[in-house]
Amino acid sequence: MNLPHPDVLEVTGLGVRYGPVRALYDVSFGVGRGELVAVIGPNGAGKSTMFKAICGLVNHEGVVEVNGVHCHDHADRMDLAYIPQRNDSDLNFPITVGELVLAGRRRFRHWYGRPTAHDRDVAADALSRVQLAGTEHRSLHELSGGQLQRAYVARALAQQASVVLLDEALSGVDQPTTTGLIDVFETLAAEGTTLLVATHDLALARRRFRRCLAVNGTLRADGPPETALSADVLDATFGSAGHHALAD
Repeated sequence: MNLPHPDVLEVTGLGVRYGPVRALYDVSFGVGRGELVAVIGPNGAGKSTMFKAICGLVNHEGVVEVNGVHCHDHADRMDLAYIPQRNDSDLNFPITVGELVLAGRRRFRHWYGRPTAHDRDVAADALSRVQLAGTEHRSLHELSGGQLQRAYVARALAQQASVVLLDEALSGVDQPTTTGLIDVFETLAAEGTTLLVATHDLALARRRFRRCLAVNGTLRADGPPETALSADVLDATFGSAGHHALAD
């Protein structure tokens, strides 16, 4: 009898090198369905590299499995949605909110195919779930920072991915917007979506997340905030002991 796979995302021995520099090494963890996980670490610790490696966007060693299926290349990873760090160029890109969200439906049609009525219904539902209903025709530059992050979350929802990786999605937004976004993440997790959220806000990680991954070059800790954000772990993650870039 085949038992259900316990983890939606399983990462084993993940490592990345940029030339002679080892940016990430021996990262292993599993995440279950509907988990909301904070990924913490200083700038340059490898959080973005880890997300990109999981999604197959950079060459890496190790194994990534989604829903028990071994991912061999990028084509195998459409059940992963990656929301990278936002930059100012996002606001100037000539695209509407609706077009951005519909981009998440590309996995379900040929590259030359046009969005179907079902695609548009799914996109509209995704926007509604992040409180952006009726914004389909607005340009990205008309959105606030928090609204733009919600739009990218909606694109991930339209993709209907099992796992969503959000890289500094809470950076540069005010406290009410942060609270609103976390509320959205918690709702999605309760509905079964697995979310990993990279953040520098340790107070927020302690307050709103039940599990944290501490990363600096490798996985320094994995567990509830009271253990993963203990003084010893934070020293290893943010202090001199946690220096991540190792050159051969």
